[in-house]
Amino acid sequence: MQPAARIPLNNGVLMDEVGFGTYKIPPDAAARLCLDALGAGYRHIDTAALYGNEAGVGEAVDSFISGGSAGRSDLFVTSKVWNTDQGYDSTLRAFDASLARLGLDYLDLYLIHWPCPERGLFIDTYRALEALYAEGRVRAIGVSNFQPAHLEQLLDATRIVPAVNQIELHPWLAQAELRQLHQQLGIRTAAWSPLGRGAVLADPVVVRIADELGRTPAQVILRWHLDLGNIVIPKASTPERIAGNLDLYSFGLTDGHRTALNALDRGQRSGSHPDEVN
Repeated sequence: MQPAARIPLNNGVLMDEVGFGTYKIPPDAAARLCLDALGAGYRHIDTAALYGNEAGVGEAVDSFISGGSAGRSDLFVTSKVWNTDQGYDSTLRAFDASLARLGLDYLDLYLIHWPCPERGLFIDTYRALEALYAEGRVRAIGVSNFQPAHLEQLLDATRIVPAVNQIELHPWLAQAELRQLHQQLGIRTAAWSPLGRGAVLADPVVVRIADELGRTPAQVILRWHLDLGNIVIPKASTPERIAGNLDLYSFGLTDGHRTALNALDRGQRSGSHPDEVN
């Protein structure tokens, strides 16, 4: 199976465009499933302090590297600072805690998990990320769930343009305006819930295209993401689905397929609106 393509961030760091998502993976299952993903060819793992599974992710990374299958520089590990840790000093402490749980010397990408606009701390939080970046403790920094207004405030007050904004994005919530802004600013779009938490898999248009191509609905949607230039971090809990979600380079969508999938956008979220999370 062809491994995921690596695409450059705005600072030149290369990031795999397909990663393994670990949201809602129980701590006691994280090491096993992440090892399955690494064994299937993934080199990018996405976790967060909130998920409670950083230790399991770190165990898998250590085991995989110790087995000689890859070096640390071959892997890309993302984590995120949680809302209750926002603020300059508390973010630095949260980063240290995440790094310790992961058992790593550095992170490849560190994100602000939510802007929490009513708390008014995301600028100080991001300045802490800038300090970590300057110290070389993280290779790239970014944000998650930031809307255009949040990005505008951030860019007016800080020095480094985020490398990534990780947002809910799938065919029912295509986020065209935000993706266009990202492109203008040089920010990569990463999609969480790239399959709409599974709901979009049963969409008749997706099912029809999957049948035409002899692929799974998940593969069709993930290929659509890649064609848009999105980074995707699908989660799966079986070896077959883990491997299938990475098998995206041996087929393509037609213009007609892409047009039909684009037409599914109806602004429907599976998660919370960023302005409502504080």
